[in-house]
Amino acid sequence: MVHNRIGFIVEQPDGDLAQTQYAVEPETTAPKKCVARVYFAGRNMTLAYYNDRFDLHAGDMVYVDGQLEGQLGRIVDVNYNFKIRVSDYKRVIAVVDTDVHGQFFMAGSHFVTFDAAALPANRAVLWFKAPAKAEDEFVSGNDDTAFRLDDLKSMQITAPVAERGNVYYAENRVRYLSVEGTRGYAVVEGSSAYEVEFAFADGEISRLVCSCFCGYNCKHALAAMLQLKETLTIIEKQYAAEYEQTGYFAAVHKGTLFQFAIDGKDTGRFVLQG
Repeated sequence: MVHNRIGFIVEQPDGDLAQTQYAVEPETTAPKKCVARVYFAGRNMTLAYYNDRFDLHAGDMVYVDGQLEGQLGRIVDVNYNFKIRVSDYKRVIAVVDTDVHGQFFMAGSHFVTFDAAALPANRAVLWFKAPAKAEDEFVSGNDDTAFRLDDLKSMQITAPVAERGNVYYAENRVRYLSVEGTRGYAVVEGSSAYEVEFAFADGEISRLVCSCFCGYNCKHALAAMLQLKETLTIIEKQYAAEYEQTGYFAAVHKGTLFQFAIDGKDTGRFVLQG
């Protein structure tokens, strides 16, 4: 069977090109103090921020504190020659890791990979939301509620919520989805980016929770389940051997992958194979 795939590849020391070479974490570099200008597309504004935690470069995607906290920005330029009063400036608090190395297969509206190091959830989530603050406290709870993935009506959601969930699914708002063993995770974009977590085993969904404010099975959860059902159908038809070998897959929306992993990059390669 012919598989459509896209390979993000790196060059080996001897000059040969090899697929499936992965870098789980970016190389650690010493921070360089600077004043960086950051452009926020969502607000169409550019502001200056002080940085003493990272080695920043033009094109880096970052989060800041202050009024635009939680908004993803892109570094426009970096100035190492400066004298400022630190209290006058807000700071860069996180740099998003957009390096992706690995092999991805075409799966409808998404790309899918079967290597856990290619785009793990803890890296992908920062593409959509700022890291939690140290003082943030999270709690969760679960009961024995479960339903079959092939019977989503048993989610027992209202008609209006079901309608919105189907719209979110059709609009490809499920930007990222992964299953590792029995643990499932998704990022769904609504008014904000929401995280959906669940357990998946033998076709059954349990422990389904969403980070939104709804206290019931919501539109984000339904959209994630619809995307999971579609992706697993494609995997079963085209990539069953790859999934069976690793017990893992991650699916990322095609536009999202190009936006973060390719757009704004001056170097790197990718290969398309039919």
